[in-house]
Amino acid sequence: MADVATPDPDGTPAETDERRLPDDVALEPAARGDVYALLATLFAQPDEELYRALDGGAVTAEFERLVDRSGLDVDPPDCTVEDDHDTLSARFNDLFVVGYSEVIDKTDGTVANEGPPVSLYESDYRPAVSWNDVNLDLARAYEYFGCQVDQEVRRNHDHLRLQLEFAGYLCRREAAVDADVAAARLDFHDRHLRVISEGVADAIDAEPGTGLFGRLADFLDRFTAADVADLAARREGGDGA
Repeated sequence: MADVATPDPDGTPAETDERRLPDDVALEPAARGDVYALLATLFAQPDEELYRALDGGAVTAEFERLVDRSGLDVDPPDCTVEDDHDTLSARFNDLFVVGYSEVIDKTDGTVANEGPPVSLYESDYRPAVSWNDVNLDLARAYEYFGCQVDQEVRRNHDHLRLQLEFAGYLCRREAAVDADVAAARLDFHDRHLRVISEGVADAIDAEPGTGLFGRLADFLDRFTAADVADLAARREGGDGA
């Protein structure tokens, strides 16, 4: 699965603008797919282009447009940044990338290694399930829908960005190809995306000074919960999910 492109810094409307969608493409799942794609872009080390889009308000405006079209009653996130680019990058590293090591026994040099405060891997939030089982289940899901993980990017299948890209892909399939994919979306939420969304939100809530990334994690948790509730209600009502 390829990385999702960053939003246009000038705030150009997303592809879910009603004037751009073909008549046979459903607006709400298409918009939700773009929300997941945008989130996948943002849970990454911000480059200069993305920082300009954040600083200029384009990302906040994009979320407002997409959430409004998604059919979900969720407040969009405020993606304005108070930090300069280097500080924002350092904040991302401190939260999601950099762990630490501590010598716990000086007599024999025993070292305890800890990962970053907030893991972006689902398996870290599922202690009762093996790493292999989590990643194998995801690999099967990706392959079933014809998706492959980019081998040049060293990420396991359970990484949050890959799951968000896949969720966006399923939304686009539901919107334009097969409405019954809504059932697969609900299953993917239940088995994986809601698990990591809740885990990341809880972990980041315990950290100080999370800024933009704390707001994104909170929005991800709220948006996925609302998506699940809507899909489940449609299934109970016999409406394609």
